[in-house]
Amino acid sequence: MNLHRNVAVPSEENYMKAISATVLIVEDHRDLAANVGDYLEVGGFTVDFATDGITALQLCEEHHYDAIVLDIMLPGIDGFEVCRRLRQEMHLHTPIIMLTARDTINDKVNGFDLGADDYLIKPFEMRELEARLIAMIRRQRGELEGGKLTVADLTYDLDTMRVMRGDKLIKLSPITLHILRILMRESPKIVSRERLEAEVWGDDAPDSDTLRSHLYNLRKSLDKPFQHQLMHTLPGVGYKLCREEDL
Repeated sequence: MNLHRNVAVPSEENYMKAISATVLIVEDHRDLAANVGDYLEVGGFTVDFATDGITALQLCEEHHYDAIVLDIMLPGIDGFEVCRRLRQEMHLHTPIIMLTARDTINDKVNGFDLGADDYLIKPFEMRELEARLIAMIRRQRGELEGGKLTVADLTYDLDTMRVMRGDKLIKLSPITLHILRILMRESPKIVSRERLEAEVWGDDAPDSDTLRSHLYNLRKSLDKPFQHQLMHTLPGVGYKLCREEDL
Protein backbone atom coordinates (compact mmCIF):
# COMPACT_ATOMS: atom_id res chain seq x y z
CA MET A 1 0.00 0.00 0.00
CA ASN A 2 1.32 3.43 -0.90
CA LEU A 3 0.52 6.13 1.65
CA HIS A 4 1.01 9.83 1.01
CA ARG A 5 0.53 12.84 3.23
CA ASN A 6 0.28 16.52 2.66
CA VAL A 7 3.02 18.62 4.21
CA ALA A 8 2.59 21.95 5.95
CA VAL A 9 4.68 24.56 4.15
CA PRO A 10 6.83 26.76 6.42
CA SER A 11 6.05 30.47 6.51
CA GLU A 12 8.19 32.60 4.20
CA GLU A 13 10.08 34.10 7.16
CA ASN A 14 11.16 30.64 8.33
CA TYR A 15 11.37 29.10 4.89
CA MET A 16 15.13 28.82 4.65
CA LYS A 17 15.44 27.23 8.11
CA ALA A 18 13.80 24.01 6.89
CA ILE A 19 15.26 21.59 4.39
CA SER A 20 13.13 21.05 1.30
CA ALA A 21 13.43 17.43 0.24
CA THR A 22 11.29 14.46 -0.71
CA VAL A 23 11.94 11.18 1.10
CA LEU A 24 10.61 7.71 0.36
CA ILE A 25 10.11 5.56 3.47
CA VAL A 26 10.09 1.83 2.67
CA GLU A 27 8.86 0.12 5.83
CA ASP A 28 6.22 -2.58 6.36
CA HIS A 29 5.70 -1.69 10.02
CA ARG A 30 2.95 0.88 9.51
CA ASP A 31 3.13 2.49 12.94
CA LEU A 32 6.87 3.01 12.66
CA ALA A 33 6.51 4.39 9.13
CA ALA A 34 3.79 6.77 10.28
CA ASN A 35 5.87 7.98 13.23
CA VAL A 36 8.94 8.57 11.06
CA GLY A 37 6.82 10.34 8.45
CA ASP A 38 5.16 12.61 11.00
CA TYR A 39 8.51 13.57 12.50
CA LEU A 40 10.16 14.32 9.15
CA GLU A 41 7.22 16.36 7.89
CA VAL A 42 7.57 18.73 10.83
CA GLY A 43 11.15 19.34 9.63
CA GLY A 44 9.94 20.35 6.17
CA PHE A 45 10.30 17.04 4.32
CA THR A 46 7.75 15.75 1.85
CA VAL A 47 7.24 12.07 2.65
CA ASP A 48 6.06 9.17 0.50
CA PHE A 49 5.54 5.59 1.69
CA ALA A 50 5.87 2.04 0.43
CA THR A 51 5.27 -1.10 2.50
CA ASP A 52 7.01 -3.57 0.18
CA GLY A 53 9.97 -3.66 -2.19
CA ILE A 54 8.04 -3.91 -5.45
CA THR A 55 6.01 -0.79 -4.65
CA ALA A 56 9.22 1.02 -3.70
CA LEU A 57 10.82 0.21 -7.05
CA GLN A 58 7.71 1.35 -8.93
CA LEU A 59 7.62 4.65 -7.04
CA CYS A 60 11.30 5.25 -7.76
CA GLU A 61 10.63 4.78 -11.47
CA GLU A 62 7.79 7.30 -11.39
CA HIS A 63 9.04 9.97 -8.97
CA HIS A 64 12.17 11.80 -7.92
CA TYR A 65 13.28 11.33 -4.30
CA ASP A 66 16.09 13.12 -2.52
CA ALA A 67 16.65 10.18 -0.17
CA ILE A 68 15.30 6.71 0.61
CA VAL A 69 14.82 5.21 4.08
CA LEU A 70 14.90 1.48 3.36
CA ASP A 71 14.03 -1.31 5.80
CA ILE A 72 15.81 -4.60 5.15
CA MET A 73 13.11 -7.04 6.30
CA LEU A 74 10.34 -6.49 3.75
CA PRO A 75 7.66 -8.80 2.32
CA GLY A 76 8.47 -10.16 -1.12
CA ILE A 77 11.91 -8.88 -2.02
CA ASP A 78 14.03 -7.62 0.86
CA GLY A 79 15.80 -4.28 1.24
CA PHE A 80 19.11 -5.67 0.01
CA GLU A 81 17.53 -6.67 -3.31
CA VAL A 82 15.71 -3.33 -3.58
CA CYS A 83 19.01 -1.54 -3.05
CA ARG A 84 20.75 -3.72 -5.64
CA ARG A 85 18.08 -3.05 -8.29
CA LEU A 86 18.06 0.68 -7.61
CA ARG A 87 21.81 0.87 -8.10
CA GLN A 88 22.57 -1.77 -10.73
CA GLU A 89 19.41 -1.89 -12.85
CA MET A 90 17.85 1.57 -12.46
CA HIS A 91 21.22 3.34 -12.02
CA LEU A 92 19.83 5.68 -9.38
CA HIS A 93 22.26 7.62 -7.19
CA THR A 94 19.63 8.63 -4.63
CA PRO A 95 21.09 8.44 -1.09
CA ILE A 96 19.87 5.35 0.77
CA ILE A 97 19.87 4.79 4.53
CA MET A 98 19.03 1.26 5.64
CA LEU A 99 16.96 0.57 8.76
CA THR A 100 17.20 -2.80 10.42
CA ALA A 101 17.18 -4.67 13.70
CA ARG A 102 20.05 -6.79 12.37
CA ASP A 103 23.37 -5.38 13.54
CA THR A 104 25.91 -7.96 12.42
CA ILE A 105 28.94 -6.65 10.59
CA ASN A 106 28.18 -8.93 7.61
CA ASP A 107 24.77 -7.32 7.14
CA LYS A 108 26.31 -3.86 7.24
CA VAL A 109 29.04 -4.77 4.77
CA ASN A 110 26.48 -6.38 2.45
CA GLY A 111 24.36 -3.23 2.49
CA PHE A 112 27.31 -0.96 1.75
CA ASP A 113 28.55 -3.29 -1.01
CA LEU A 114 25.14 -3.03 -2.69
CA GLY A 115 25.26 0.77 -2.63
CA ALA A 116 23.69 1.90 0.65
CA ASP A 117 25.04 5.20 1.98
CA ASP A 118 24.26 4.75 5.66
CA TYR A 119 22.93 2.21 8.16
CA LEU A 120 20.80 2.77 11.27
CA ILE A 121 19.95 0.09 13.84
CA LYS A 122 16.44 -0.18 15.31
CA PRO A 123 15.42 1.21 17.74
CA PHE A 124 16.80 4.63 16.82
CA GLU A 125 16.30 8.26 17.75
CA MET A 126 14.25 10.26 15.25
CA ARG A 127 16.69 13.18 15.60
CA GLU A 128 19.55 10.96 14.51
CA LEU A 129 17.66 9.71 11.46
CA GLU A 130 16.78 13.28 10.49
CA ALA A 131 20.39 14.46 10.96
CA ARG A 132 21.74 11.60 8.86
CA LEU A 133 19.19 12.26 6.10
CA ILE A 134 20.01 15.96 5.98
CA ALA A 135 23.74 15.21 5.82
CA MET A 136 23.28 12.70 2.98
CA ILE A 137 21.02 15.00 0.99
CA ARG A 138 23.31 18.00 1.36
CA ARG A 139 26.32 15.91 0.44
CA GLN A 140 24.49 14.65 -2.65
CA ARG A 141 23.60 18.23 -3.58
CA GLY A 142 27.16 19.41 -3.09
CA GLU A 143 26.14 21.67 -0.23
CA LEU A 144 28.79 20.51 2.26
CA GLU A 145 31.92 21.29 0.29
CA GLY A 146 32.94 24.86 0.91
CA GLY A 147 29.34 25.93 1.55
CA LYS A 148 29.02 27.51 -1.90
CA LEU A 149 27.29 26.87 -5.19
CA THR A 150 28.87 28.37 -8.31
CA VAL A 151 27.65 28.71 -11.89
CA ALA A 152 29.85 30.84 -14.18
CA ASP A 153 30.33 34.16 -12.33
CA LEU A 154 27.33 33.55 -10.06
CA THR A 155 27.99 32.37 -6.47
CA TYR A 156 25.61 31.48 -3.67
CA ASP A 157 27.05 31.22 -0.15
CA LEU A 158 24.83 28.65 1.57
CA ASP A 159 25.91 29.70 5.05
CA THR A 160 25.17 33.42 4.71
CA MET A 161 22.58 33.10 1.87
CA ARG A 162 24.54 35.80 0.05
CA VAL A 163 24.25 35.77 -3.76
CA MET A 164 26.83 37.54 -5.91
CA ARG A 165 27.21 37.83 -9.66
CA GLY A 166 30.70 39.09 -10.24
CA ASP A 167 31.12 41.89 -7.72
CA LYS A 168 27.38 42.73 -7.61
CA LEU A 169 25.24 41.67 -4.62
CA ILE A 170 21.86 40.23 -5.64
CA LYS A 171 18.97 40.44 -3.18
CA LEU A 172 16.16 37.88 -3.48
CA SER A 173 13.08 36.88 -1.51
CA PRO A 174 13.33 33.62 0.48
CA ILE A 175 11.30 31.57 -2.01
CA THR A 176 13.09 33.00 -5.04
CA LEU A 177 16.37 32.29 -3.26
CA HIS A 178 15.30 28.69 -2.80
CA ILE A 179 14.41 28.37 -6.49
CA LEU A 180 17.86 29.70 -7.33
CA ARG A 181 19.49 27.12 -5.07
CA ILE A 182 17.66 24.30 -6.86
CA LEU A 183 18.65 25.58 -10.31
CA MET A 184 22.29 26.09 -9.28
CA ARG A 185 22.46 22.71 -7.58
CA GLU A 186 21.18 20.95 -10.71
CA SER A 187 23.14 23.05 -13.24
CA PRO A 188 23.64 22.41 -16.10
CA LYS A 189 20.74 19.95 -16.00
CA ILE A 190 17.18 20.98 -16.88
CA VAL A 191 14.69 21.30 -14.01
CA SER A 192 11.03 20.85 -14.89
CA ARG A 193 8.27 23.14 -13.65
CA GLU A 194 6.75 20.19 -11.79
CA ARG A 195 10.05 19.46 -10.02
CA LEU A 196 10.44 23.09 -8.94
CA GLU A 197 6.89 23.26 -7.62
CA ALA A 198 7.31 19.97 -5.73
CA GLU A 199 10.58 21.03 -4.08
CA VAL A 200 9.42 24.50 -3.17
CA TRP A 201 5.79 23.94 -2.14
CA GLY A 202 5.34 20.19 -1.77
CA ASP A 203 1.70 19.15 -2.26
CA ASP A 204 0.48 22.71 -1.69
CA ALA A 205 1.70 24.14 -4.98
CA PRO A 206 -0.08 27.41 -5.86
CA ASP A 207 -1.29 28.24 -9.33
CA SER A 208 1.26 28.35 -12.13
CA ASP A 209 1.34 32.15 -12.17
CA THR A 210 3.04 32.15 -8.75
CA LEU A 211 6.06 30.16 -9.95
CA ARG A 212 6.12 32.19 -13.17
CA SER A 213 6.24 35.40 -11.13
CA HIS A 214 9.15 34.15 -9.00
CA LEU A 215 11.04 33.03 -12.10
CA TYR A 216 10.46 36.39 -13.75
CA ASN A 217 11.87 38.21 -10.72
CA LEU A 218 14.82 35.83 -10.57
CA ARG A 219 15.61 36.30 -14.24
CA LYS A 220 15.34 40.08 -13.88
CA SER A 221 17.78 40.08 -10.94
CA LEU A 222 20.26 37.61 -12.43
CA ASP A 223 20.37 38.55 -16.08
CA LYS A 224 18.96 42.00 -16.81
CA PRO A 225 21.95 44.01 -15.48
CA PHE A 226 24.52 41.72 -17.12
CA GLN A 227 25.84 41.08 -20.60
CA HIS A 228 25.55 37.28 -20.59
CA GLN A 229 22.36 35.36 -19.86
CA LEU A 230 22.38 32.56 -17.28
CA MET A 231 18.69 31.66 -16.94
CA HIS A 232 17.19 29.79 -19.87
CA THR A 233 13.65 28.55 -20.50
CA LEU A 234 13.14 25.45 -22.61
CA PRO A 235 9.44 25.62 -23.60
CA GLY A 236 7.51 22.54 -22.56
CA VAL A 237 10.58 21.06 -20.84
CA GLY A 238 11.74 23.26 -17.97
CA TYR A 239 14.42 25.69 -16.84
CA LYS A 240 18.19 25.66 -16.92
CA LEU A 241 20.84 27.80 -15.26
CA CYS A 242 24.10 27.77 -17.20
CA ARG A 243 26.38 29.69 -19.53
CA GLU A 244 25.00 30.13 -23.04
CA GLU A 245 27.75 27.91 -24.46
CA ASP A 246 26.55 25.05 -22.20
CA LEU A 247 23.01 25.02 -23.63
